[in-house]
Amino acid sequence: MIKKYLIERRSWILLFVCQQFLILFIAYVDAAIPLMPILYIVFLSMMIFLVFLIIRYPKETKFYTTLEEWESPLELTGIGEPESPFEQIIEQKITDQTVRLQQIISQNQLTLEHEKDELLSWIHEVKTPLTTMHLMIERLDDKPLKAQLTYEWLRIHLLLDQQLHHKRISFIENDLYVEQVNLKSLVFNEIKALQSWCIQKGIGFDIQLEHMEVLSDAKWLAFIIRQLLTNAIKYSDASDIIIHSYEQRDRIQLEVQDFGRGIDPKDIPRIFEKGFTSTTQHSDHTSTGMGLYLTKKAAQSLLIHIDVHSKPNVGTTFTLIFPKRNDFVSMVSM
Repeated sequence: MIKKYLIERRSWILLFVCQQFLILFIAYVDAAIPLMPILYIVFLSMMIFLVFLIIRYPKETKFYTTLEEWESPLELTGIGEPESPFEQIIEQKITDQTVRLQQIISQNQLTLEHEKDELLSWIHEVKTPLTTMHLMIERLDDKPLKAQLTYEWLRIHLLLDQQLHHKRISFIENDLYVEQVNLKSLVFNEIKALQSWCIQKGIGFDIQLEHMEVLSDAKWLAFIIRQLLTNAIKYSDASDIIIHSYEQRDRIQLEVQDFGRGIDPKDIPRIFEKGFTSTTQHSDHTSTGMGLYLTKKAAQSLLIHIDVHSKPNVGTTFTLIFPKRNDFVSMVSM
């Protein structure tokens, strides 16, 4: 700040120095003026000016120091009190601009909340004709047509479900209900919902659940498992998906292993990023890059760690590592 202060006042400093040199020059040229007394006066003037700069420095930089340290652009509490007229102008302009920005942000938040509510309402309304459509498809006698229509219906249903959870994820903490969840019934329900898709792709399941119950939220855990299963089914053909639960280091773990196309090693650190699809299969337009992103967000709220192991053209294993009971007690008590 000292350097900036001297640069800001350089014109005044140069003016003063030039004046002193002018006085010395006149005393040097004019023999009638004694040079030594003039040198003494110039020296005293320089000392007084230097002391003046030192005294004025904290007073003139106090307001600007608070601006430099101001971290919250939408809060005015960190700004110091202006003292000079110029500082008052700056403070007034910042205050006016901040108030305008706060108003714009409030309006945008209200608009976004309104649009989100409308979208959630629309999704719920669309589910009614989708349910009716599914009942109509079930009454078809043409099996190939029925299978194809069921698959397309399932794709729409999964996309709507993903969009619904995407809008709810921002306030997931208000939607959690932690309880003992039966893994067997939850996994089997999700497999049953994806049955038609699995039959079409010739995919079976090998389920080995050594531990049947975990402490979690049933609805959001079902969503996480649903996303992992849909990923496994989407990128596999005519193979089994292994679902295995076990306990390790006092933590229950659930593995979902497929033998599909796998994930490139350089893509693994990015698969949970929003909108990321793939660098090797970039032409895959069916992938939205949202499924694993939402899975990660939901898992973090449930204190579930997700581990990923994959090899290209060999398969992928997603492991859900559930928290200890004490971890949930700590979270609830906060």
